[in-house]
Amino acid sequence: MKRIFFISLVIFSCHFLYAQESMNLVTEETKFTPSEKTIFYRLSDKKIPLKVQQYGSRTDIVFINLHDDEYTSVNAAKRILETEGGTLIEIENELKRNIQFRLGGNYYRVDPNRIFSREGIEKSLTELGRSSVKAIDEVEKFGKRILQLLPENALCIIALHNNTPELFSALNYTAGNKKSKESKKVYINPKEDADDFFLTTDAVLYEELAEKGYNTILQDNKKCTEDGSLSVYLGKKNIRYVNCETEHGKTEHYFKLIQTLLTSLPK
Repeated sequence: MKRIFFISLVIFSCHFLYAQESMNLVTEETKFTPSEKTIFYRLSDKKIPLKVQQYGSRTDIVFINLHDDEYTSVNAAKRILETEGGTLIEIENELKRNIQFRLGGNYYRVDPNRIFSREGIEKSLTELGRSSVKAIDEVEKFGKRILQLLPENALCIIALHNNTPELFSALNYTAGNKKSKESKKVYINPKEDADDFFLTTDAVLYEELAEKGYNTILQDNKKCTEDGSLSVYLGKKNIRYVNCETEHGKTEHYFKLIQTLLTSLPK
């Protein structure tokens, strides 16, 4: 009973914080109210809502949220979309990061930002419990369905992410650290929190953001590890992608980062 009560308390707290963040945002003049379409994708026994929200007619700017527990980024993006327009794609997963499903009597878990290559899918399934050919096949279909939602005319795909202090930051990509081989260039502003950064597949955009003083990473699209992530998939296809990332809870700062990003994009 104590365990059930604790789990219920954690779920309630997540929903409360999500609602509180939404209410704490400074309201500005709203130009666009989204039209919403939800696609229910069945991953074996799991029905996963894929929510597509369209703000105005603009489809060249696309925001995508793959981890449903990273809601600080979503709240800030919605505020931008209300004034600038664009598309928002979200995986709804009960405010959880990883997706769990049952197949052939076994449970599997996968990171939804590791589903855009078979190699990445297998690694993610294995790391989170178990893998099988059938499970890889099913997850691969799911990843392809998400990719179908991305407009072909997108000027930039913006991935919405948040992190936890001291677990992941821009410093991971600097020389001698875990992800140094994934980056071609790294700019670190010592006056900025290393947990708040951009990662991009585009060299021109990297220079723009770094020049403005933001922690920025240029992914090495040719040498980066094939981990099934959206950044690697789009990088190999030479599609402009940016991961905008801050600590959980820093909604106002996230909003400012996205504002800067949009003004830095080519016209």
